[in-house]
Order: sequence, then C-alpha cells, then structure tokens
Amino acid sequence: MKCIATKDAVGCVLCHDITQIIKGVTKDARFRKGHVVTEEDIPVLLSLGKDQLYVWECDDTMMHENDAAEILVSLCINDHMKRSSVKEGKIELIAECDGLLKVNAAGIKTVNGFGRMMIASRHGNFMVRKGDKLAGTRIIPLVIEKEAMEEVRNECMRVTDHKPVFTIKPMVHKKVGIVTTGNEVYHGRIQDTFTPVILDKLAEFDSEVIAHQLSDDNDQKVTGMILDMIHQGADVVICTGGMSVDPDDKTPLAIKNTGATIVSYGAPVLPGAMFLLAYLEYEGRTVTVMGLPGCVMYARRTIFDLILPRVMCDDPVTSEELAALGEGGFCLNCEVCTFPNCGFGKGK
Repeated sequence: MKCIATKDAVGCVLCHDITQIIKGVTKDARFRKGHVVTEEDIPVLLSLGKDQLYVWECDDTMMHENDAAEILVSLCINDHMKRSSVKEGKIELIAECDGLLKVNAAGIKTVNGFGRMMIASRHGNFMVRKGDKLAGTRIIPLVIEKEAMEEVRNECMRVTDHKPVFTIKPMVHKKVGIVTTGNEVYHGRIQDTFTPVILDKLAEFDSEVIAHQLSDDNDQKVTGMILDMIHQGADVVICTGGMSVDPDDKTPLAIKNTGATIVSYGAPVLPGAMFLLAYLEYEGRTVTVMGLPGCVMYARRTIFDLILPRVMCDDPVTSEELAALGEGGFCLNCEVCTFPNCGFGKGK
C-alpha cells in the first residue's frame, strides 16, 4: 500500500472503500476496494475530500483488511450462525436460530489484546433470536502483516482449545412440573398469584407444563410431588414459595431430600437472593430443580430471568457462575424496564 496524490491515481487500484455521505440521502461506498481509478473518477474523488489516496502495491508480507477480517471471522463463526459479506474490512455474525449465546471471553480478550484488530459482541448467557446480530470483526489499519494474523490465529485457537469463540445453544423442548407450596394457598386463604407469573415466563420458551400441584408446608409431601413429576417425564421442576428462613419454609429441605445435588442455595442477585438450583440424575437424564423466592412473583426481573434461559437451552450452571453474578446482579428496578437491554446480570 502506498499514498499518492489523487490527481496522479489514474490506473491505480484502491485499497479500501471510499464512502460518500450526503445528509438525508445516502451513506454508502461510492468506490469499492479494488476499483481501478479512471480519469472520470478524479473530480468525484476530489469532491469527496480525497486529495490523497491509498492504493495497492504488491507486497507479499502484507494482508488487506478484508482478507484479515476473513481470518478473524473464521475464529468466531460456529453452527447456527451466518456471516455478512465483508464491507470496509468488517464482517458481522447473525443468529440463524433462537438460542443461548455463549462467548469465550478469553478468546475475545486474546484477539483484542494484540492491537490493530478487534472482535466486539453482545453479552453471553443471554437469549438471541433468529436474525439478531451477534458480533462484528475487523482490523483497524487498511493492511496488516500476514505474520501478525497468523500469530493471532494460533494464539486464539490455543486459548479456546481450537473451538470457535461463539456458540449458540438452541432452545430445547422442556417438559415442566410446577409445585406451588404454602399453607395460605393450599387452604384457600389467598389466591395463587405465583403460578401465572411462572407460566408467562415459560411461554417465552419451547416448554410444556405437564403437571401442577399445590402443597401445604409439608416437606415430605413436596419431595414426593417433585419425584412424581420427574417420574412423569419432567425435565424441569419449579417449586414456588417456602424458600425463606421461617419455620414453615420447608422447600429447600424438600428439594434436598429428593437426592438432587444442590448447586447453590442463595445467589448474589437482587431480587432473588433466596434462589435454589439443583440437578437430579434420573434414568440417564439430568433434571433441573429450582426453588424460587417470593420476589419472582412481584418483581419484573429477578434471578429467574437470568437462569431460566440457560436451563431451557441445556446449559448447566455452576456455583462459580452464580457467584460471579454479584457484579451486575443488582436490578435498578427502572420505571421503564428495558431488560435484557440493560446492565442486569451482565458482570464479568
């Protein structure tokens, strides 16, 4: 690549797209990379404010921005994604199905740490819908050393164990059981306003509620209901109520007595601190059991909104991941809720 005066550029090959901006009319490339400049192009280029141009000169050690972008996108793209065409050295990834976006943070950090190149993405562990943009890649200069691109390719593949930086876990059909606990609901003292909230949230996913039972604050009864729903084929069992520390709150004990492995009782998220997550192995399949605190019934967004997408896309949650939710785990309860387009649940 070399820089020459525009008036001397006839016959030269442009190294990059040249954009024309006319307010309210257009913002697009007037001349594309690879265009051979003609005598007629000179006045147009000058009118675009281009008194000098970068034009291509053969150098086997250098790589054009478009070719470098192809290398970056090859490190990122995975199943259930498609890519855009390259434009001004940039390529974007687009979701081809509904699912959970997983991001290898070490891979992104490795690429961006090299300088002169970048990957930018939306947050991982959140749902994306078919057609959503996922990420963009590009290099910063017009040309870059081939050696640098080979180095970043090798290092990124090393830290990602030769796997793509991005993954979409498609939504999975889930059979769900709901156990509503509490003496006040069981004996008809108050109306069950918790279950409708759960049903509304499940409706956003590929789910099928196969059982719903009411129980008083009897841990043995709740344990039996959970196991019965699992025997019926439930992939997920959601227990509402009885998650606090009052004498009548027996749901955590009931879940424990099913034999499930408790990932965590408690989460650094507000609303939702008294959340319980467990997994139970049953006849060769893993069943998710959740105990939901009362805040899920009345707060617009809670820990349940952060964990449910992962459950519905078969993405196991670890205690370490729950602990990491502390940064970003404080919902501001905005007057106008914009979740998931806000900071809730988006820590490190």
